[in-house]
Amino acid sequence: MAIIINNALIFDGSGAASRRGAVRIEGERIARIAYGDAAIEAGAGDQLIDADGDTLMPGLVEGHAHLSWGSSIEKIYHQFILPRDELKVATWRNARVLLDSGFTSAYSAGALADGLEAELKAEIDAGTTPGPRLVPSTIERSPAGADGIETGDVFNGNGPDAMRAFIAHCQQVGVEAVKLVISGENALKPGSAQDILYSNEELEAITAAAHAAGIALTAHCYTPQAIRMALDSGVRTLYHCSWADAASLDLMEAHKARIFYGPAIGVIVATLEAAPPPHIDMSAMKASAQEVLDLDKQLVPELKRRGVRIVIGGDYGFPFNPNGTNARDLVHFVTHFGFTPAEALSAATRTGGELMGMGDELGMVAPGYLADLLLVRGDPTQDVALLLDRNNLRMIMKGGQLYKSDSQPSAQPAATRA
Repeated sequence: MAIIINNALIFDGSGAASRRGAVRIEGERIARIAYGDAAIEAGAGDQLIDADGDTLMPGLVEGHAHLSWGSSIEKIYHQFILPRDELKVATWRNARVLLDSGFTSAYSAGALADGLEAELKAEIDAGTTPGPRLVPSTIERSPAGADGIETGDVFNGNGPDAMRAFIAHCQQVGVEAVKLVISGENALKPGSAQDILYSNEELEAITAAAHAAGIALTAHCYTPQAIRMALDSGVRTLYHCSWADAASLDLMEAHKARIFYGPAIGVIVATLEAAPPPHIDMSAMKASAQEVLDLDKQLVPELKRRGVRIVIGGDYGFPFNPNGTNARDLVHFVTHFGFTPAEALSAATRTGGELMGMGDELGMVAPGYLADLLLVRGDPTQDVALLLDRNNLRMIMKGGQLYKSDSQPSAQPAATRA
């Protein structure tokens, strides 16, 4: 049995202009695309979906996911650290909320409990709980007692041996990406973004161990020194980088064939917009956010000009920046970084598929690719804000399976054959 979607405006993920067409899905993959006005005819038992001129596009990829950061559009937590049982409930909920919001894949940038995301991924893959394709991580790794960010105590000792032990543990529990907190974080401790939290010897050890284990490395890094250390250590995905200088830009461009960059703009804008109650003082966070936004408005367009692959994902999961609002990054890319809507969508689809390590089969509407697809009411290549309203997601498909559809697919064959 195939699923056929006729009368669609197809955005293929490449950034090229959308075109009218039809798509045939067999099993978990796209089998055929017919561009033009003709429909694809259905055979016996096939399902037909009439797109009615709406946009068919790849599912979105969240490139900086924090599913265990509890707050979502369905439930807000005013404490960051939760009891393990409640944390699991929130994490599983957030996986489903992300899928409900059109994100069919997620690349984790850290969890609040060891082994949690590997367990979640196993359940998603088994079909026992709904959620996106997931590259799972674990507790963000910062050295014990480091200033700026405290993220846990799993093997968080110092020295090369601690690095190797940590990676061995991650491999054992099924972690696929480890985030290194190389810089501090001004939003949590003013001035700490300039701090360096690792030695070169520690990074050399963790790099070698991660490479041997097939574990990808990501890095929280702000300054030229932190960026250089991340690149020298073979880090694949760099987040933030706001204080990058000319030499940093040159280094990132030189490594552009193997790296990804995520500005994490969502939390920055949300911090500036937040209106906390009088007893919550966010003044330091807001000052830091404004400084970062001003820097990133210059940095991100320049990295884009140089051809560095840029992904969406903005530290969602705080009460003022909950999971389920992740598509706001698309609007921020257009508003603050000068992306066209199609370029922002491509960053969230084709580039996201590459980030997931599946660039040859994920993130595009193309024959042979996995059928992770959205049918969106209207044309998001003209207005990416359409994706902020889940009511505009007429269909969500993951691996050829209809997770959501606003109408029962018809079994009636189309009138003409393309």
